[in-house]
Amino acid sequence: MLANENHDQGAAVAEQDHLPWHRRITYGFTDMAGNLLYCIISSYMLYFFTNVFGLTVGVAGVLLLIGRFFDALGAPVMGILVDHTHSKYGKNRPWFLWMALPFAVFVWLLFTTPHMSYGVKIAYAGVMYILADLSYTAVSTPITSVLPNLTSSSDGRMSANSVRLVLGNVGNFFAVTFIIPFAGFLGHGNDQKGWSLAVGVYAIVAFVLLIIAFLDMREKNITKEKVITIRESLKATKGNWPWLIIVLANLAYWTGYTIRNAALPYYFQYNLGDKGLISFFNGFTIIQVLGMAAVPLFAKFLHKWGTTVFMLALTIIGQVWMSFAGDNITSALVGWCIACIGSGSACTMFFAMVGDTVDFGEWKTGIRANGFLTAIGASFCIQMGSGFGSFIASMIMKNFGFDASKAVQSAASLHGISFSFLWAPIVIYVISLLLMVSYRKWENHEPVVKHDLAARQKSAAN
Repeated sequence: MLANENHDQGAAVAEQDHLPWHRRITYGFTDMAGNLLYCIISSYMLYFFTNVFGLTVGVAGVLLLIGRFFDALGAPVMGILVDHTHSKYGKNRPWFLWMALPFAVFVWLLFTTPHMSYGVKIAYAGVMYILADLSYTAVSTPITSVLPNLTSSSDGRMSANSVRLVLGNVGNFFAVTFIIPFAGFLGHGNDQKGWSLAVGVYAIVAFVLLIIAFLDMREKNITKEKVITIRESLKATKGNWPWLIIVLANLAYWTGYTIRNAALPYYFQYNLGDKGLISFFNGFTIIQVLGMAAVPLFAKFLHKWGTTVFMLALTIIGQVWMSFAGDNITSALVGWCIACIGSGSACTMFFAMVGDTVDFGEWKTGIRANGFLTAIGASFCIQMGSGFGSFIASMIMKNFGFDASKAVQSAASLHGISFSFLWAPIVIYVISLLLMVSYRKWENHEPVVKHDLAARQKSAAN
């Protein structure tokens, strides 16, 4: 009789904790909305500043670095704010409501070119860049940290995260593939007008997606969440070596990834002489979904660290392939697809592993600083890596003599663009790969961490 009662209670709990498919999809809307706007920034910001907004490549690079520095500092602050948020909607969910409009408006203003003097335009670009990125951080941080509060089911979390990644890639696909032709269509030859209108349309769609996500999602057990102080959040990093490795490796990954993306428009427009190839090649980034779908299978045999190393190696192979392809578009496309599958899958692994380091931090210090650790391991790395990557690409191109006012670049300038797009990312990816090799030790230690945490929770319950 008692066994039947326990079974019924367990079934009731499982049913109550079930995450419906419509909420898995609306959870994915958050990343779709974020990528719809942020991937325009990460892929085309340097190009927009130089070829549309009218800044020199050196000034644009410095602005991107300074802006990212401030935004990167905002990531840990945002993590702490999430950890200290109290509302009837939960800790994470309210931020989608609060930040949907600012995020959409600031990104639109960033890609709007006002009629100002050159000096005022620089100040305008810098301020809007910082505000747009800070608002993205306020949206992206709760995307990662809300998942444990949606359901305690491991399968439910994995399924929801998979939906999120797929829809996030849909957002990325529309951002990098259609924004240039859409801006050209709306601008009728006026690039500044076209970009403002096109990004405005994208911003409206992103706003609607975030509001739908807020209205549909539900956070559970929000009244039982323990509030931790800022000092405790910082203490959770003490001795957390796997977290530090993930932060450094992810930072290197985003640096290399952004160097490649920042140089891509220049490479196809100037080196290969076909601006249409920018959207064509970016459209094939959707192929990285295949790699993401295969990640669980790879992880079964190679484990998480090995899968990440393999995917980074695949990215490097794709980059090298493109360098030897030259102006052979078909061959270059093959290399590009290989690189995209590798880089997209590696990115997925970093997001997955940062959650494991939260467990390690709790095991090591007794403090579970989910918002803070994930903010540094995810948002901070994206923001700072993007800043470093854009700056490095801009400085390489500047030192090789790139001039956006010239329709035809010098041989030295073309060499600088080629190096930025093909070889500089390889160097950075190798650093990330080597760091992940050292992560093996900590992944092997995860069973001990999970066993001890489970024992602590059982002891506390009794």
